[in-house]
Formats: sequence, structure tokens, C-alpha cells
Amino acid sequence: MRIRSVFCLAVASVAWGAYGQQTVAPPPSSVQTPPPAQKGPSVLDVVVTDKAGHPVPGLTKDDFTLFDNGQPTPITGFGAIAPASSTAVSPQSIPTQAVIVVDEVNTAFIAVSVERTQLHNFLTANQGHLPFPVTILFLTDTGIKQVNQPTTDGSALDAKLQQEQGTLREIPRSAGFYGGTDRLEISLKSLHSIITTLDNEPGRKLVIWISQGWWMFNNPNVYVTESQRHAFFQTVVAFSAGLQQGQITLDSVDPLGTEDASNMRNFEWQDFLKPVAAAKRADPGDLALQVLATHSGGQVFFGNNDVAAEINKCIADGTVSYRLEFNPQQGDAPDTWHGLQVKLDKPGLKVRTRSGYYAQP
Repeated sequence: MRIRSVFCLAVASVAWGAYGQQTVAPPPSSVQTPPPAQKGPSVLDVVVTDKAGHPVPGLTKDDFTLFDNGQPTPITGFGAIAPASSTAVSPQSIPTQAVIVVDEVNTAFIAVSVERTQLHNFLTANQGHLPFPVTILFLTDTGIKQVNQPTTDGSALDAKLQQEQGTLREIPRSAGFYGGTDRLEISLKSLHSIITTLDNEPGRKLVIWISQGWWMFNNPNVYVTESQRHAFFQTVVAFSAGLQQGQITLDSVDPLGTEDASNMRNFEWQDFLKPVAAAKRADPGDLALQVLATHSGGQVFFGNNDVAAEINKCIADGTVSYRLEFNPQQGDAPDTWHGLQVKLDKPGLKVRTRSGYYAQP
């Protein structure tokens, strides 16, 4: 997958109404033209859990039924990632890796300190053994800083992490609207860069983004023009295609814990979970970190002080999962939304996978 070009929306002017009400347009954002339509089968990574949330191994192709826009569609290929003790499929036969992003741009400085402690707990558990290679990235105002090469040695990675110094943000959360636009721009560009890099790697990838979330501009005073909606829609389409073709699942982990559990920020993104089927319905909220994570088949965590446990839940997706291959349909027009649904013939189990794809003619 190649994203062919990157554009930026112009910064809109700030106008004041007769009653002093501020009306502003949404922020500039990294907007990618969608990659060329994928040729051949598409891969769908599927996680199956029981009522307690534990991954369920041992399922076969015959246990799954795939629906594309509500119609059954053939599963042309099947694979499984299973624990090493399982005789199903060796985990080495389907490469898996995780990238943990420590977001210093959108997260309070004190919370980043908490993240470091929780990362220490995660990396040093199980005598420092990680089930598959893990890379840690720091997101700063100047871009991405990579801590290590992929490794399964959690203890060595923890030692390297302790040598990394925290970075004070040049764009504080108190910087207001234009500070929010800058932080969103950095976040989207960085996700684009991660997708582009991981696309060249084989197998499944988990991107675990530890952050309060990105600026959403979910405000009645925010005015979105038609051209801006089109640009946001193209960004959504491009990220959807990039995550799908790169076999990347995005997870969102909020490190602020129980004291911040009732913050409106933890709930407003849910208003944008309906897939965007047309440019005229696109909104800045459709690019929220939590929304992109949910549509990729990932998890969203907040309101829990045990961030290490939440990271482990994300990692569990890479230790037991299923790989379904199918032939995507052609769209009647460019960027036609196709919803996907996977059902099981076993009651009491929950399925999580990406929500769909944008079909091309």
C-alpha cells in the first residue's frame, strides 16, 4: 500500500457573530488520497472472546460466516494464531508485532510519568518475556522518536526505556483552538508515518496508542465547509485502507485512570462510531483516535488505573486470533462503504474485527 500524496487543509479564519459567538472552521489535518484498490484477497483479523473477555483458541474455518453488506461471502483462506502449547497453528507461522506509542503531545505531563511506571510493570512481568516483538515510540512535538528495534526481551527494553528522558511539550493543552489544530496535525501525520512503515512488514501488527485522545473539535461553534468535509472524508478513507491493507489494528489506552473516568472526552467520540458513507457527512470527530481504533477492530480503554493490564489485553489480541481471507467487492462509485460482519455458530462468544472497507470501482 502506498499513500500517494499528503495535503493540508488551509487554516480557516475566525469570525465573530453579532452576539460575540465564535465560529471557527475545523483544523488543518493531514489528508491522504486513498491508496490504489487492493488486488486479490483481503485479510480480516478476527478476535474471539468468551464472556469473561478471554481469547478463545481452537476454532476452525467452518465456525465462521462472513457477511459483506449483509450478504454471505466466501472465506477463501483461513489461518490462526494460537499459543505455543496449541497444536493448531504455530504462532511463528503468522508473524505478529506490537508498536506501543507513548503520546507526549496530547497527554498531560504527569500522566506520561504514570505511563512510564505502567510500561515498566508490563515489560518486566513474566520474567521480562514478551510473546512477540515489541517496539516503543515516543510521540513528541517534533515527531516520532523510536526507543528500540523490535524485541521480545522486555527486561532489556525496560532498561532502555529508563534511559529515555521525557520531553516537555511546546504546544500545551491550554493553547486553545490553534494549539489543538497543531496537536491533531502532528498526531495524524505520525499515524500516517507508522502505517506507511509497518506496511512493509509481514504479518499482523498491533499499534497501542497510550493517550488522552486527540482534539475532536466537537463544538457547536465549529463550522465545517463542504470542501473541508470532503478532505476529512478522504482522510478517513485513506486511514481505513491503510490500516486494512497493512493488517494493522489500532488500540487506544487512556492513562488518566479512575479520576478522569467521567470526563466527557471519554464519551463524546462514541457519537462518531457510525461509519462515514459519504463526504457530506464527514466530521473532524470521525478522525478521533478512539473511532479509528474501533473501526480497525481494536479496543478502547479508559477509567482504569492499571494501564499495564490494559496493554496486556491489547497484546492478547496478537496471541490468539484468526485470519480470514475474502475477495472484496467492487463499488458502484469510488469510496463506497461496505460493512463487514463475522458470525459464529457457537453461542456465548463475542467477535471483534474491523467494521468494513471502502470499495472502489
